[in-house]
Amino acid sequence: MRDIRKSYGQLQVLKGISLEIPYRKVTSIVGPSGAGKTTLLQIMGTLDKPDSGSVAYDSADVFSLGDNALSRFRNANIGFVFQTHRLLPEFTLLENVAMPALIAGLGMEEAKAKALPLIKYMGLEGRIGHKPSELSGGESQRAAVARALVNSPKVVLADEPSGSLDSANRRELHKLFFDLRDDLGVTFVIVTHDENLAADSDRIIHMRDGMIEKVNQNQH
Repeated sequence: MRDIRKSYGQLQVLKGISLEIPYRKVTSIVGPSGAGKTTLLQIMGTLDKPDSGSVAYDSADVFSLGDNALSRFRNANIGFVFQTHRLLPEFTLLENVAMPALIAGLGMEEAKAKALPLIKYMGLEGRIGHKPSELSGGESQRAAVARALVNSPKVVLADEPSGSLDSANRRELHKLFFDLRDDLGVTFVIVTHDENLAADSDRIIHMRDGMIEKVNQNQH
């Protein structure tokens, strides 16, 4: 990201953010409410466009793409995990996890074949036929992480992913992020208020008033 600026009306939310995200690391973004963390994550994920500045994945300048090409890029390269799981209530866990692969154009059997190993990794193989209403909060959020990974994205962006979970499920979800980094080489960028998650991250970006205050590297 290079010199990212974003305003809403008179409110300047991001004031020239430049940032590189390393692959196969967990990067946490922390800071007080109103610091611009979620706006930064949405621009990073191409869900919102900056007023100025650029975002590149490897050498691909994503905001030079047209809307359709940008949607295809997002589907193939970026996974999302939100504070609430956002699983579709009418579909089973397996169908929910397979959904991004279906959107990418795979057939149902091929999409399910991509989803199943991730579901097993999450310890959810006994729940594949269950609807979201039949899952616990922790199970739903693990299913959401599996869904984010089904297209083997370059990066998974997570916005307060453990914010709605109790402390036991929060610890389990945090451990999952680091296991996925170690086992599958997944890159995570996580906006969080959880100090324990931030402390365990490879890199902590501290934001305040639309700017980066400091960046800490953790040696593990």
